[in-house]
Amino acid sequence: MGMLLLPGDRGGGGGGGVLLLGLWAALRRKLQGEKSWARKLDEINLLQQKRIWESPLLLAAKENDVSAIQKMLASHSCDLHERGAVGETVLHVAALYNNLEAAQLLIDSAPELVNEAMTSELYKGETALHIAVVNKNVNLVKALLEKGADINGPRATGYVFRRSSDNLIYFGQHILSFAACAGSEAVVQLLIEYGADIRVQDSLGNTILHILVLQPNKAAACQMYNLFLSYSKQDQKQGDLDSIPNNEGLTPFKLAGVEGNTMMFQHLMQRRKHIQWTFGPVTSTLYDLTEIDSWGDDQSLLELIVTTKNREARRILDLTPVNELVSLKWNKYGRPYFCVLALFYVLYMICFTMCCVYRPLKHRSFNKTHERDNTIYIQKALQEAYLTPEDDLRLVGELITVIGAIVILILEVREVTFPSSVFCV
Repeated sequence: MGMLLLPGDRGGGGGGGVLLLGLWAALRRKLQGEKSWARKLDEINLLQQKRIWESPLLLAAKENDVSAIQKMLASHSCDLHERGAVGETVLHVAALYNNLEAAQLLIDSAPELVNEAMTSELYKGETALHIAVVNKNVNLVKALLEKGADINGPRATGYVFRRSSDNLIYFGQHILSFAACAGSEAVVQLLIEYGADIRVQDSLGNTILHILVLQPNKAAACQMYNLFLSYSKQDQKQGDLDSIPNNEGLTPFKLAGVEGNTMMFQHLMQRRKHIQWTFGPVTSTLYDLTEIDSWGDDQSLLELIVTTKNREARRILDLTPVNELVSLKWNKYGRPYFCVLALFYVLYMICFTMCCVYRPLKHRSFNKTHERDNTIYIQKALQEAYLTPEDDLRLVGELITVIGAIVILILEVREVTFPSSVFCV
């Protein structure tokens, strides 16, 4: 029976035991990661509620008890800058529970709370304005903005706001992107009126349009996408908002394709559609293939779909006009390319087979014990293999076979290295 040595044990296999234990611990964390993360969040939320109930000020902000807050302020028995279990201020608590009256009183008493951010690793950078816009509390948003809340500076970079399989939401980092993902046009319009920058990008380089592409509520995301494009058209000096790439070089349109977001992709394709004429049930339509066709684009949508590991992206190939484009490319380039390769491969196999059939052999004249023994052939020596015109013809075939093998190897290596080089022409 084998034995695992613990770190404190002594013996020649101690290092191997520690390694196995480490691998086993990593495997357990991998298998139980999602459950552990959910349990950790539950524990933190319970700790947060416990801390709120223990603090009279935080509890009053939660319950919108304005009179209790006024009494504590008058008696100087509270610290307006105290923080809860996850680094939240009393204003965060009031905003979280949509308590406008309590929030207004706190803002008037301590205006500096407006731009105070949460400090824990989970919610780092989140301000009260982040919470207010997500809750679609227009009145609270307006009150915070009137008190000088910073719109473009704060960035929510905590773990729960990052794009990860552990997290249920990804709203970006900026306040305006939070409002866009929440889906409130009134809040978005209010923020822009107070100077919110519609071209802000998070640490991944994603603009608000990128972030909308990644939202699960696709119908609401499409409507908000149109709203931001309308604001973008009003300021053409800095270029189109939907042409800004993220850190991976993907525009919102390409990201929709790579993510397999068919609803958003079709929505964006409708914006690229140009109707030439209509005659009863017949309509002539042109589509802008910019970013889709691989011609002249180092990172086209077709190439991204072919190379991505996301299977959902393959569904884009069934949508108009991508399916028409793929069919056209196959008929014009792919099929002839395949037929030519197939023809050359058949000819190569014929040449290879003929060289094998007519390889240089001679009768074995030794070790023959009886005249009825079967005839056995052996390989001719190199000096005897290429003497006749037939041998020269076979030599040409052998050279073709070797060169053909090298060409096939090069083609296979290129297809493995650049799998989309044949598909995207």
